[in-house]
Amino acid sequence: MAAPSHRPRTAGKHQTPGMSDATYIPGVCNIGPAEVRRRRQTGIAGAVATAGVLGAAVASGAPRPLRLLAVLPAAGAATGFIQAATHFCAGFGMRGVFNFGDTGSTDTIEQAEFRAEDQRRAREILVQSLAIGAAVGGAALLLPRPVRAR
Repeated sequence: MAAPSHRPRTAGKHQTPGMSDATYIPGVCNIGPAEVRRRRQTGIAGAVATAGVLGAAVASGAPRPLRLLAVLPAAGAATGFIQAATHFCAGFGMRGVFNFGDTGSTDTIEQAEFRAEDQRRAREILVQSLAIGAAVGGAALLLPRPVRAR
């Protein structure tokens, strides 16, 4: 059996010095505070982009199907917010890494069963995000057209 790259204490636990809540748990938590902040910022940027796309489409009187463009930034916003709330990065989960330090660095997960659990959770987050994006797109189709003065 290969030695783990991250010396788990219990069930895959990894603590970074000076960070009491930074704990890697397979399929549950793979990012620390700096990465959580980054995901939250991504969620906010996606929400602003969604509002911009919808605002422009509705205000310009663009055809209703064009409003479906809001699906992409809405799904991006959902991904960011879900990852921040759950302390789990889908991209890291798919790649088999985690990070509880500064952004930009990662540690590799050697245990195949831990990687499989992380990949399962990553897929769940992506499906949830796409569902939220689709719901926003569907709601965008229902928004009324602006009344134009003649």
